[in-house]
Amino acid sequence: MKYLGSEFLQEKLHMSQHPGINPPPFRSTISGINKNIIFLKDSFCYPRGGGQQGDTGMISKINIETELLETLPGESIVHPVISTDGFNVGDEVLCTINQQRRNKNTSMHTVQHIVSAIANDMFSAETVGNQISEEYTRIDLLFPDRDKFNSDDLVQAVNDIINSDKNVRIHNWERERILQHEQMRHTKFMDRIPSSVTELRVVEIVDVDLCPCGGTHVDNTSKLDEMIITNVKSKGAGKLRISYSLNNL
Repeated sequence: MKYLGSEFLQEKLHMSQHPGINPPPFRSTISGINKNIIFLKDSFCYPRGGGQQGDTGMISKINIETELLETLPGESIVHPVISTDGFNVGDEVLCTINQQRRNKNTSMHTVQHIVSAIANDMFSAETVGNQISEEYTRIDLLFPDRDKFNSDDLVQAVNDIINSDKNVRIHNWERERILQHEQMRHTKFMDRIPSSVTELRVVEIVDVDLCPCGGTHVDNTSKLDEMIITNVKSKGAGKLRISYSLNNL
């Protein structure tokens, strides 16, 4: 557990695994059961957050298994399951993460960082919302002049980056370094993080983007498929919602 402000929060061990694709099964001990929810002493599951879907999979022990539904955030990571019958506090279990779902979400999330960075560079557009899923992702962009937006130019620039073998690195940086870094993107949310949290995880796509993020990512853009914009929708004054999918997903 890590002490954050006035709460004890379970450490999100997925953040120590980079790249975030093909997560291996892991063993843990059941620390609590509440109806159809299992709590684990340690968990490498990604809990829904930051616009990214939570992991799913299976939790099992000898002769018993149950389907793990979407993992959710909480002081302790929430593992909803189909049934807790046969499981007890103190049991050692094997948790198998759905790799296909995780890999798709991971790819989508890294591409989202690229899209947001390029939209900012090309059109001075700020990302004000996003929703990442296996099949498609949507990003809400706020433009100083949205009439200048060109979807073909954005797609070409993003796919050029995807095909440029850019490394994706993970850093743990002090809060002040993040706030003072002139190339850091998306820091407004940090006002909502307790001041007692002095270090945060930063995702760097070399020469492209630098952004605080707790999500899962590939380690090189060569692992990504090219993106296709599937829809552009007005969301009010200065805003566009960009939806995209990835080839072969």
